Amino acid sequence: MPESKLRFHLPVLLVLIFLAAASRLLPHWPNFGPIGAMALFGAATFPRKWMAAVVPFVALYLSDVALNNLFYSQYYEGFYWGFNYWVYLGFGLTLLLGFGLLRHFPFSWARIGGATLSATLVFFLLTNFGSWLGSPFYPQTGAGLIAAFAAGLPFLLSSFAGNIFFVGVLFGGTRYLAEDTRLVEAKERAQ
Repeated sequence: MPESKLRFHLPVLLVLIFLAAASRLLPHWPNFGPIGAMALFGAATFPRKWMAAVVPFVALYLSDVALNNLFYSQYYEGFYWGFNYWVYLGFGLTLLLGFGLLRHFPFSWARIGGATLSATLVFFLLTNFGSWLGSPFYPQTGAGLIAAFAAGLPFLLSSFAGNIFFVGVLFGGTRYLAEDTRLVEAKERAQ
């Protein structure tokens, strides 16, 4: 993405983290969330790569801790600080896809859509492979792997819908604000 006039200061990053974490605590379709879209958006627009990583991963971890200890506490003994490394690896690859496909290219909805589809598929393949690997629920065979992927198909669809929605909000909102900023600056120069 070309250099934006928008600045990403600490308060903006903190608000994004809070909103993303809070959105995971609200009722929603399974896997319909902002984390993947935030990873792509951050990779494309944040001026520093560490910012692009901090926002989705901190939001994901904080919401995981809250979900695991408030809503799913019956599955854990005591307070649970852990996480599913396959999910974090999936979002890490999403971030890398964003760096590779979006960071130094001009704004293009087609490119953003392709990156969103690619990231959704990579996340699906990786996390369902992780669900199958070593799982007592699936036989450790090719048929078991296919069963794990088949069981994940409904999550793939809602994950893609969530990514498309939040990518549209994040990139579209930023694009609108950037256009609005340019219009205001042009009017100020004309006066």
